Amino acid sequence: QVQLVESGGGLVQTGGSLRLSCVASGRTFSSHAMGWFRQTPGKQREFVGAISWYGDRTFYADSVEGRFTISRVNAKNTVFLQMNSLKPEDTAVYYCATEAVEYGLGTRRQNGYNYWGQGTQVTVSS
Repeated sequence: QVQLVESGGGLVQTGGSLRLSCVASGRTFSSHAMGWFRQTPGKQREFVGAISWYGDRTFYADSVEGRFTISRVNAKNTVFLQMNSLKPEDTAVYYCATEAVEYGLGTRRQNGYNYWGQGTQVTVSS
């Protein structure tokens, strides 16, 4: 069993920044890629970005490319999502997730992840 706990969400003005954290416990964190997703009411959950198990590769949705950065500290079982130049359309509940396979690079597909956090709300005011 794996537990993922996100934190760091909140209310921020347009153009501001937030850093989300996701702490994992219960399994070998360092051997699994991690993904970030987000969801707004009435919409499907969408991919934000992912980081490989080693932390040397990241990729992002076009909508956040150049503004968001994912990093990880395996020694602390933690993955981060640094969000800069935030826009009102970034408002959502943000989730972290663990890729099911070991030693992977991450995937945009939700069904490639088997453990999810409870989410943290990010609200960007205009």
